[in-house]
Amino acid sequence: MSSATPPGPSRARRLPLAGVLRLGRPSDIWFKPALSVVVAVAPPNLTLLALGRLDLAMYTMAGSLCALYAHSSPYAARARVLARVVAGMLGGLAIALVTASLTTDAVVLVTVGALLAAAQKTLCDATRVGPPGHVVLAFVTSASLFAPQSLGQVPGHLALGAAAGAWAWIVGMAPGLVRPHGPERRATAHALNAAAASVGAPDDVRARAAAAAAVHTAWQSLLSAGARSEPRRALERLVVRAEVALAAPADTDPARLRGWARALCGTGPVPCPDGLGDAADEILGVEAALASGERPLLHRLGPLAPIALRTALGCALAGYASLALGVGRPYWALVTAASLYQANVTLTWSRGVQRVAGNLVGVLAFTVLAPLAHVGQAALVLCCLALNFGAEALIGRNYWLGSVCVTPMALLITEFAHSQQSGELIADRVLDTLVGALAGFVAAVAVTNRRAGDRIESALGAVGRARDHAAALLAAEHPESGALESARRGLSAALVDLRSAADAAAGEWWRRALPEERVTRAEQAGHRTLAATVRSQGLHCWEGAQA
Repeated sequence: MSSATPPGPSRARRLPLAGVLRLGRPSDIWFKPALSVVVAVAPPNLTLLALGRLDLAMYTMAGSLCALYAHSSPYAARARVLARVVAGMLGGLAIALVTASLTTDAVVLVTVGALLAAAQKTLCDATRVGPPGHVVLAFVTSASLFAPQSLGQVPGHLALGAAAGAWAWIVGMAPGLVRPHGPERRATAHALNAAAASVGAPDDVRARAAAAAAVHTAWQSLLSAGARSEPRRALERLVVRAEVALAAPADTDPARLRGWARALCGTGPVPCPDGLGDAADEILGVEAALASGERPLLHRLGPLAPIALRTALGCALAGYASLALGVGRPYWALVTAASLYQANVTLTWSRGVQRVAGNLVGVLAFTVLAPLAHVGQAALVLCCLALNFGAEALIGRNYWLGSVCVTPMALLITEFAHSQQSGELIADRVLDTLVGALAGFVAAVAVTNRRAGDRIESALGAVGRARDHAAALLAAEHPESGALESARRGLSAALVDLRSAADAAAGEWWRRALPEERVTRAEQAGHRTLAATVRSQGLHCWEGAQA
């Protein structure tokens, strides 16, 4: 008998306004990307200022802005991610510069920009590169498309971007010399705090799902951290403690979990819970989990096709509309549209409201800063550095707040080559913001994501298979420890994917009825099986003895 739920009638979802502009708590590491981008941008720009060639800053900024990425990744993984971001940035820049040197047809340039933005969005989502995602890449490549260029200049401009990108890579890796396990410690602390919150609210399904996701993220962080040093082994034991808390909340002291999390925030030794001893390797089975790996990149690209189509269509419409209105900088409308696209229409709508609000306030900020920046090119560079810091420091609290700094910074960057009329810049920016946000959202609504429901069905099937596999190993008389641990990791990952798929589908504006009851039942059964695997490995009894 099939368990599939027949598709229900399609229905429209109301788009929210309440809370869209509400400020959240700042990130634990808000100052790291803020400081990194200033350190990455300042030397190239100040060097160009001293040489009297600030007009070349666009190309060095392309490499310098790569310092914004991968601040949550362990340093072994960060080295690879940053290298790929720099390569991706240079690849997009090369396409943009070559295109700009071959044609000045604005329609062609907008079309290429829209396709580049869609490709950047898709690859960033598929590789989970993390914030700021494709937006910075689209900003650089779109602006470069409209910069006067000749083929002979392209190699030199790319060399400037590559040199700044290499410096950004060094800036991103430098903190590892002081705190080599910082990202893993933060991920583990977050898992412990999330587990403590779940223990304190045992009937809160959302809190449990958030804790499971935090534990899964912590494992992913540890598995990408390179060699299994002793500090990493100690962190693995603490993540196991978070898993134990989810399996046996009644026997867990949340204050102890929070105490361990606080200890991880400094530079002192990693807390080592008593009782786990040398059996940790058998309990953890980390190498077995590592061998299971992730889905290939091509498999992750498939579900992103509707988002890619939305991005391409929305950016193209925004650029064409801007051209039709006679705006001289259609790439601003294109980038506005590119910045909107999130996992579903509801989140895209919220980002659009935030973008418009932030840009309008940012234009007002520009009118205040412009007289100061026009004092001289040194003042212009210093203002941009301050705005770089402010944007990254504030954007974690809400996107609109960061946009208040990004908007005047983007306007001031256009004056690196030559001074421009502030009134014209302001009018173009306001018009392009409104055009880009409207065209981008229209495309998001027009391109329906029918695959969102299919992804839930696929995720439900994956949870069912992972749960059956784990249950079969539990029923075996002498299950292999590594196999059971690998099955537990697989089930945990499948549950996280199911929750992500359900949340994404629930936010689509026009969708068929979702199998919400089946999702809830699958999550409950999956978490019960996870708890059983923990008890089977003897961890539940150990927790009770330590409580």
